[in-house]
Amino acid sequence: MITSGERRPQQRRERQKTVHRHRPFALGLAGIGVAVVAAFVFRAGSEDTASTGSPQTPLRTTGTTMPGAPAPPRPPGNVRIAAVGDIVMGSLPDDLPPDDGASFFEPVDDLLAGDVVLGNLESTLATGGPGKCDDNDSPNCFAFHAPPSYSRWLKKAGFTVMNVANNHIDDFGAQGRRETFAALRAVNLPFTGRLGQITIQRVHGLRVALIGFAPDRGSNDLTDIPAAKRLTARAATMADIVIVTMHAGAEGSDHTHVEPGTEYFLGENRGDPYRFSHAVIDAGADLVVGSGPHVMRGMEFYKGRLVAYSLGNFAGYKVMSLGGTLSTSGVLHVTLHPDGTYVSGHLHPTQIVEPGTPEPGGEAIDLVTSLSEEDFGSHASHISADGTIQRP
Repeated sequence: MITSGERRPQQRRERQKTVHRHRPFALGLAGIGVAVVAAFVFRAGSEDTASTGSPQTPLRTTGTTMPGAPAPPRPPGNVRIAAVGDIVMGSLPDDLPPDDGASFFEPVDDLLAGDVVLGNLESTLATGGPGKCDDNDSPNCFAFHAPPSYSRWLKKAGFTVMNVANNHIDDFGAQGRRETFAALRAVNLPFTGRLGQITIQRVHGLRVALIGFAPDRGSNDLTDIPAAKRLTARAATMADIVIVTMHAGAEGSDHTHVEPGTEYFLGENRGDPYRFSHAVIDAGADLVVGSGPHVMRGMEFYKGRLVAYSLGNFAGYKVMSLGGTLSTSGVLHVTLHPDGTYVSGHLHPTQIVEPGTPEPGGEAIDLVTSLSEEDFGSHASHISADGTIQRP
């Protein structure tokens, strides 16, 4: 666990000269180890005690190494990041994949490669707890719970951290949350997105901070932009690179475009993704990755930092509508310098095929290219035919 007196990384310390001058929210925080987290130590009042922290007092997360001797230190270098959108591996009792999910990610697991591999867990990993739809007859109520054992398939596929800031982590109440978090911890797979939580992964001697935001209870609040800036700035003071993931925006095939202003869906405030993304970059974020609309959206560069507004559905076994943009997805690969500046990016197109598994291919490059140009003009990311992402 990093203490307030521990020496800051050189790269981030140099960058903070700019942050302190232009970004008055720079504060302090704590972090964990890289892809080797075995236990989470929350402050009193965390999820483990049936309540949460606050953006002013981040949940502190510590890690230990896997059994055996620690790996030798590696010199600082570029950080390779892979990110995908929403993941639902099926839902109990009947909508589950064959072979107990063991081959679920096999068609795309070669794409899930990087120092940091991030996905949005749009489901609980739980068997118990009251479901939010038990007494709700609305056709718009959906509650998902895959078996807790499926956490091992996420780990096996290559994920190093899961975002749980979304509208489905509470599908089965407090018990569902506890089972989900326990299942992820059991396979040493960190998560981020709970209120006040910042998760730090160590990569090549660098610290990479990950923060998840959503307009949902128990998550870092996407709609409270001043608090989001403060939390992001804390991460920036203690990490070399800051990645923000947002679960934001209205849902469905008619919501592929990003426009300034608050988005609503079924009467719910789903945040202002455009204003939020710019605000957290102003506060120190180096990359913003979105999910939530269940369709892909465009990408832009703001102050040299990439914003991918939505990566769509990555997998949704028998629980999601498919076809057209709803089945179009991709794996975003981004390489960043140790100080967080952009090196390169690539969009690998994927698609969801019946009954809801991911495979390579599809129209993601054409779709995201056109959406980026239409929505962001001179700030749009330039995406070549092979998926290479260049700054404007």
